[in-house]
Amino acid sequence: MHKDLLRLMRAEQSVRRHLAVTFAAAMAAGLLVLAQAELLAGVLSGRFTTVALAGLAAVVGLRALLGWTQGIFAGRTATGVKSALRHRLLARLQELGPARLAGHRSGELVTLTGRGLDRLDAYLTGYLPSIAVAAVVPLAVLVRLFAADLASAAIVLVTLPLIPLFGALVGMTTKAVTEQQFRALSRLGGHFLDVVRGLPTLRAFGRARYQATVIQQVADAHRATTMRTLRVAFLSSLVLELCASLSLALVAVPIGLRLLGGSLDLSTALLVLLLAPEAYLPLRAMGTRFHASMEGVAAADAAFAVLDAEPATVLDAGPAAVGAVTSRKRPPESVEAPEIRLEDVTVRYPGRDDPALEHVSLTIEPGERVALVGESGGGKSTLLHLILGFVQPSEGRVLVDGTDLRDLDLDAWRDRLAFVPQRPHLFATSVAGNIRLGAPSASLEQVRRAAAAAYADDFIQALPDGYDTAVGERGANLSAGQRQRVALARAFCRPDTSVLLLDEPTARLDGRSEAAVVTATADLARDRTAIIVAHRPAMIDLADRVVRIHEGRVIADRSRLGTGTAHTDLDTSTTRTDLDTNTAMRGER
Repeated sequence: MHKDLLRLMRAEQSVRRHLAVTFAAAMAAGLLVLAQAELLAGVLSGRFTTVALAGLAAVVGLRALLGWTQGIFAGRTATGVKSALRHRLLARLQELGPARLAGHRSGELVTLTGRGLDRLDAYLTGYLPSIAVAAVVPLAVLVRLFAADLASAAIVLVTLPLIPLFGALVGMTTKAVTEQQFRALSRLGGHFLDVVRGLPTLRAFGRARYQATVIQQVADAHRATTMRTLRVAFLSSLVLELCASLSLALVAVPIGLRLLGGSLDLSTALLVLLLAPEAYLPLRAMGTRFHASMEGVAAADAAFAVLDAEPATVLDAGPAAVGAVTSRKRPPESVEAPEIRLEDVTVRYPGRDDPALEHVSLTIEPGERVALVGESGGGKSTLLHLILGFVQPSEGRVLVDGTDLRDLDLDAWRDRLAFVPQRPHLFATSVAGNIRLGAPSASLEQVRRAAAAAYADDFIQALPDGYDTAVGERGANLSAGQRQRVALARAFCRPDTSVLLLDEPTARLDGRSEAAVVTATADLARDRTAIIVAHRPAMIDLADRVVRIHEGRVIADRSRLGTGTAHTDLDTSTTRTDLDTNTAMRGER
């Protein structure tokens, strides 16, 4: 039995009670086979009268009742064990908090607590009761066979150990391939959820199609391991059935010869022929159910590994001291910055009565830095998504250097963009892998230069494995400021971009992290067309022009440098109040 599951069942009183009833019913039903064989042999040989048929029917009915009882209480045992295990897992994950566990993705944990633990049914309702039956019934049958016919009992005694021997040999292979299959399933679930959560980031960096290929490869690996597991399961059943059949033949052939020779009476021969299969059957059933329950055992191992594991250490090397950095390399000269123009654009989302943007007209000159301000939900992020090509305008059009965005190759257009969202998605890979997301061919030296330009090199170098450190799912092992600077490093790693889109990059950062991000953003925006959704004054101060959006409309447009066409003055006091609504929300670095 699984030692950790055994401890869990001992700790749960109701589970112990249900398991005891299950074992008792299984063993009683198994032992009744002796009475059933005795009565049936007596009736068929004429040793018992037809009255014994009533007793035989009663034994069969009692076995059926005991089987029903075993099924009911085995189901309750499985329900209790799975419920207790899920409660412990959820409590453990709640205790760990956002740091989660090192090496575990939430998709893997969902697979484990859901489908994985459901596979314990075969172990708890099938394999465990079969152990109790296999421990009692073959011994009882052997004792009765020794009393009835010594030669047949000797053959059964010699051949009986072959079944558990072959079962154990095949079982080791079955356990190994089943664990591989469960790991492949968990990896598929974890990677798929990670990709779905980061899909906007992948689309922005042109990596969505590649991830579709990766998911297909992971799914193919899971399919291959599943088919390998099924092949082993079928072969194991063949081995056990062949071994039992040959053993029974060694018993049946001498019985037939002796019966024809007159050295054995019919009643004893029938009793031996009826009881001999029952000696092998519990061991065959135990082997078959062991193979069927291996996925549940693998899930239980994974569950107890989570319960016993230490929480992942938050990889926080402290905020990078902005003043300590004496030299930052300017990003290479980018391609020519475009003019972006919105002409009477309206965006409506399905299921919403009010438009997200309504009759918005806005021109952003090449190389201009524009800050979009306003309350949350006003349409600022929708405007960025329009430029990214994530949403299409219901009315109006978006022009890039005079060409409608709908007529452009979106992949080629996004190659010119550097996008830093408010909550950057970091994937469960290394720091270097996250930085080179938009530039897969970037060398480690290029990655380091990008990190240095984003004021991220200092804390990355302090991580346990430097740029090879796994950041954990969604960057859980990094602070908010560190995640933001890794996202900026992604943008620096794409030197040929001409448009910079930032969605509140300093939200939830403390003062020191904000200063680092603002300084890096100023470097990144140089010689680029930059559109920045901003709430913090420090980020707004980077802009040449401030555009206020309220309820999907542009209500104020002011040049901070006093150039350009006439703009409506912004109410500075009101704007500052709205912009600083979230200033008190100081998250971790």
